[in-house]
Amino acid sequence: MAPNADQNRLRQRLHNHENDSLQESSDQAMTRTTAKNLKDIKSTEVVIDGIIYDLKSFHHPGGDSVLVFGGNDVTVQYKMIHPYHTDKHLEKMKAVGKVTDAKQDYLFDTEFEREIKREVFKIVRRGREFGTNGFFARAFFYIGLYAILDYFWTTQPTTVKLAIAFGVAQALIGLNVQHDANHGAVSKRAWINDLLGFGADMIGGCKWNWMCQHWTHHAFTNHHVKDPDAVNAEPMLLFNDYPLGHPKRKFFHRFQVLFFLPILSFYWLSMVLNPQTFTLEHAGAKDVGIRMDNDFLKSRRIWAITIRFVYIYLNIIRPFWNNGGMEGVYTTAFHVLTMGAAESLTLACLFALSHNFEHVDRDPTKSVRKDGKAVCWFKSQVETSSTYGGFIAGALTGGLNFQVEHHLFPRMSSAWYPFIAPKVREICAKHGVRYAYYPWVWQNFWSTVKYMHQTGTGSNWMNPLKGDL
Repeated sequence: MAPNADQNRLRQRLHNHENDSLQESSDQAMTRTTAKNLKDIKSTEVVIDGIIYDLKSFHHPGGDSVLVFGGNDVTVQYKMIHPYHTDKHLEKMKAVGKVTDAKQDYLFDTEFEREIKREVFKIVRRGREFGTNGFFARAFFYIGLYAILDYFWTTQPTTVKLAIAFGVAQALIGLNVQHDANHGAVSKRAWINDLLGFGADMIGGCKWNWMCQHWTHHAFTNHHVKDPDAVNAEPMLLFNDYPLGHPKRKFFHRFQVLFFLPILSFYWLSMVLNPQTFTLEHAGAKDVGIRMDNDFLKSRRIWAITIRFVYIYLNIIRPFWNNGGMEGVYTTAFHVLTMGAAESLTLACLFALSHNFEHVDRDPTKSVRKDGKAVCWFKSQVETSSTYGGFIAGALTGGLNFQVEHHLFPRMSSAWYPFIAPKVREICAKHGVRYAYYPWVWQNFWSTVKYMHQTGTGSNWMNPLKGDL
């Protein structure tokens, strides 16, 4: 043993103890002076693991998208977007206090999570998880298709064929361009993600509302009260499988399997005429507790409104002008609605498949309410999602056929999902995690149809031995 080794170790232990004591004292002082309830944090602050961080002086490498969720507890969002991060990364932000009412339903750093990240990161190395050459080729092909059809739509008399083609082209932008971009998955350069993210506005949506709603959906997929996607279609449709007698159940839901597709065909119209574009306070996200009254979103309202009016002028008003004004008003209205229905059904049908199918986990945090036991977030993402098809389906849907992989790694480009899917399935089987895979899209669709019927009738809650049927 080296001379004075014991003394050196003693000094090191004392030094570490002093540092721990200083940190503990600092934490105690911060708690005494800046302890808050979650509802009281500022719009330039976020909460992660109960600690309040000030974003005003923080230069976020991923761009100013971090400010979208100012004023909220972003623990889950932070961890799902930054799978590589450790506590050291949080030290880059200024901690200004603690919240007294932080509560988490999910566990992170579980054995399942560690293994799935370890194995996937062997396939997709850190820093290479963004868009590949193949992704950019696909994205620019769909952008070109959109530009050509939009030119004809806004300058020539419209037809039914053009309406359907342009509607599908818009949906392809939503699936293949804006989705990856608004997840920050296209490029490590924030401005590229920001630019392509406006693809949401090119198809009648709004990128900022989309981010508030969609990131919340990702963080709390199928959560009984926190997933905005689960309640957005209410009261017309039920995606949540509420117990029999629940006040949200209506008599007409028993027949929703017959009309859920016609309802979904109005998705585009509901986006274009959505008054929340003027406030940037997405109703679904707001209803599940997300605050959107921060200064960043307020500063984007004028841009959102301007872009929306431009979209309405080009894609709704111009066709009426090109078709002869009042003379062709009914024909033009039919064409515009056909275009919207084509986009709506292409998007909404694929979205509906993702988390609404037979044997899906519609209440992944039930154990939290039952016995206070938090659940593995990674496990819940797998068991609330489905995957269908393979590479070809991925090229058409922007990789959204790989919903399991996408929900595990939402900031990874969709181009990588076909490569990691086999390993994900293997690890799920090893850990006993249920992985829903359908070789063909029609199989997933049929499972969704049956789920919609079961949810509408409440048949999952019925007990034939008691005469419920």
